[in-house]
Amino acid sequence: MLESKNVLVAVTGGIACYKACGLVSALRKAGACVNVVMTAHACEFVAPLTFETLSNNPVACDMFAPKEHWEVEHISLAKKADLVIIAPATANVIDKLAAGIADDMLTTTLLATKAHVLVCPAMNTAMYANEAVQKAIETLKNRGYEFLEPATGLLACGDVGKGRMSEPEDIFARALDILMPKRDYVSKTVMVTAGATREDIDGVRFISNYSSGKMGIEIAKAVKNRGGKVVLVAGFVSAQIPKYIDKVVSVKSTQDMYDAVMSELEECDYVVKAAAPADYKVEKVADDKIKDKDVTLKLVKNPDIAKAVGERKGKRKLVVFCAEKRELIERAKGKLESKNADMVVANDVTKEGAGFDVDTNIATVILRNGKVIDLELMTKAALADIILDELIAL
Repeated sequence: MLESKNVLVAVTGGIACYKACGLVSALRKAGACVNVVMTAHACEFVAPLTFETLSNNPVACDMFAPKEHWEVEHISLAKKADLVIIAPATANVIDKLAAGIADDMLTTTLLATKAHVLVCPAMNTAMYANEAVQKAIETLKNRGYEFLEPATGLLACGDVGKGRMSEPEDIFARALDILMPKRDYVSKTVMVTAGATREDIDGVRFISNYSSGKMGIEIAKAVKNRGGKVVLVAGFVSAQIPKYIDKVVSVKSTQDMYDAVMSELEECDYVVKAAAPADYKVEKVADDKIKDKDVTLKLVKNPDIAKAVGERKGKRKLVVFCAEKRELIERAKGKLESKNADMVVANDVTKEGAGFDVDTNIATVILRNGKVIDLELMTKAALADIILDELIAL
């Protein structure tokens, strides 16, 4: 979801430091590259080793610590970041930033960055209400800093009032909105099928195809980027399935995929059939490895998953794929009708850069309303977003 994003988490010296651990963990699980910079006082609450373990990166604390590789560290961290999150943000660091003071690694880095800065205050309620702090907050807001208002409740000091740092899940949600501003699939559930199925011949052999699952996995990732929930029904794939996919159902045969899709259909708003299930299976699978000189296999038809979904979809929207070597558009339009689909994504697998087990595709998108979109060579990730654009508009 956030594989291409770099997030810098700035941790200052308050008891809410422990919440920053959950935030760093959530960002890492979403695929972001996370760096952590800490003040000396923050290190008194949570050891840098904790954040190094959670982020899988060294923690920056000391401006003058020896470096393995030469770089001006605070500048490199500042330039690298797509987003900076100050969590917790104490009254001290808010006032220092407003005054332009840069006397440690954290404040120096923050003054050097041009990234979006999200500030999560955490302090005693009287401190938060103090005129100096409020003036500093307004100063920073005027400079483009964004603030997540602290919550009201029981504080560590025993007072009750406004000053509790926002919860890690709320900070994470806002970070997603900043880093992934297109969130049109929020509250939507999309079932995506991906990869190839296998049909056994005997104990060691099977029938399958060249599908890598890359297209389906890129669609699943794009749905997550846009705020949706994903149910991924995956056959055999060579592409890595991200850990943040909500539900992954692994299957072997076409019958297995059929059963999984039908089982999950009720909970889904959209179904994207990007998998390449085997159309046929061996009528009788041999118990042992076949050693005959000449072998004749009798194949029987597998269930048609897309057609079954089309018959039972109700108000759901169905996307199917069509990979052909000739008569592409005619066959794609025929598939659109026969499967009762709302969209077909067609590609000629004979074209260079299209087809199976590559990171690019050349597609023609055909909608039930007659709209035809001819696309040039592009990455499967870019194609995934175009498919989702057209799907959400149906």
